[in-house]
Amino acid sequence: MKTNDERMQDILEHLKSIQHIKPETIPNIDLYMDQVTTFMDAHLKDTKRYSDDKVLTKTMINNYAKNNLLPAPNKKKYTREHILLLIFIYYFKNLLSFHDIEQLFKPITDKHFNTPDDLPLEDIYKEIFSREESDLDRIQADIMDKFEKSKTAFTDKNLDPEDLEYLQLFSWISGLSFDVYLKKQVIEKLIDDLYETGPGKKKK
Repeated sequence: MKTNDERMQDILEHLKSIQHIKPETIPNIDLYMDQVTTFMDAHLKDTKRYSDDKVLTKTMINNYAKNNLLPAPNKKKYTREHILLLIFIYYFKNLLSFHDIEQLFKPITDKHFNTPDDLPLEDIYKEIFSREESDLDRIQADIMDKFEKSKTAFTDKNLDPEDLEYLQLFSWISGLSFDVYLKKQVIEKLIDDLYETGPGKKKK
């Protein structure tokens, strides 16, 4: 069984491998659905939890369109802007409901999807992901800080080494989970505020 120190090293290596899809790698031609799923799987494979997981499937794309997260394709073809939205959806769907994502995306798709007179969606994407390196450094530092704090937990309980190692792992995971829980609460509160002030107000 791995030690917690070994787990920490694995986490650091994994974080180094995570990179967003660069806009310049997205084809300049419209793609059919099979080409879209192949592209997404090739570029986001390192983010999958299990090797046989699919980053994106036809069913997922149809569900996104059905739930108003993704504008309809043009003659069964998807543009670069569709790909950019699918990337955002890929990250958001792990945290938010389809309804929340729809509410969050509506001003983006209304004003910046295929609208040459407003700020292009690609510019929004670049601005958001320009912070990736500094954000990853900050997140990595926070993970390491929580790990170091977990190593001091239960040290006064006279536990056998295996039990101590596991309880410290539990402490580490709990600290990370509480952080995610609080941030999810904040995100949902911000989206709830959109329900109150934006189109499609929150139902009572």
